[in-house]
Amino acid sequence: MNAISPILEFNPELLVYLAIDVIIAILLLTTMRYVMGLTGKVNTTEELSQRDNFAYGISMAGSVLAMGIVLSGAITGEEANNYVNEVIGMSAYGLVGLLLIKAGRWVHDQFSLNQFHKTQLILERNKAVAITDAASAIATAIVVRAVLIWVEGFDVNTFIAIVVGWLISQFILVLVSRIRERRFNLGNVAGFQQALVQGNVALAVRYSGHLIGTAIAVTAASHFIIYDPQHLVAGLLSWLAISLIMMLLLKVLATVAKRIVLMKIPREIEIEQQHNVGVAAIEFAINVSIALVLSALMA
Repeated sequence: MNAISPILEFNPELLVYLAIDVIIAILLLTTMRYVMGLTGKVNTTEELSQRDNFAYGISMAGSVLAMGIVLSGAITGEEANNYVNEVIGMSAYGLVGLLLIKAGRWVHDQFSLNQFHKTQLILERNKAVAITDAASAIATAIVVRAVLIWVEGFDVNTFIAIVVGWLISQFILVLVSRIRERRFNLGNVAGFQQALVQGNVALAVRYSGHLIGTAIAVTAASHFIIYDPQHLVAGLLSWLAISLIMMLLLKVLATVAKRIVLMKIPREIEIEQQHNVGVAAIEFAINVSIALVLSALMA
């Protein structure tokens, strides 16, 4: 019994830090709901419980999950030294994360999928558009979380690094979107964005896999680069270079994996013409799985 007692030792102060983090997390997750309603000029209660808008629920779920992902990178626990620092740090990083998630969705709307009115289509119950919206928020959050874990301290340099890391992530995600759109448009009469407007959920699921998989892969940069405020520019440029390399590596390995796993299945026809969500879900899983393996190998 004495042999296992060290394993069971527990610092009571951790309960206080846990309570602080959980309370702030719940408040910020709730805030995300009302921020979505306020910015979209939508009554969230009416959409979710009266109109039973499944698409709006998907979009909100993506934002709430994104907020949770960011908060998981903001928690410091006992490293905060005292309760006040934990409250300030968790709240500040959480609010910054919320703003960056919202800004990331704006970038996605303006530069990635800019040929339709996203909010209106989601209110019209377009699940395909809702899925892409949720995926863009989650992808942004994954990279922001990695940057939060990468940086150290709580000063101006820290927030500069967080914002620049976010900008790098948006550049990469817009690039992925443009590549996917161009490839789709080469083999189809209707454009990629028009297919989403028409409700191709399978296409949205596959596209989401590319966004989230790429976000996971590029976080590998945090394992190669040591955060140094004195050489912040060099560090962030290195982050960009490694992100591009990881994006290309993911593309190559995921393509090989799909051809093996989905051998003898005409993937493009199934997803783009027959709207086969099952095949799209497998492609989503392959993209995310390869990204997770790459990230783990680089750690």
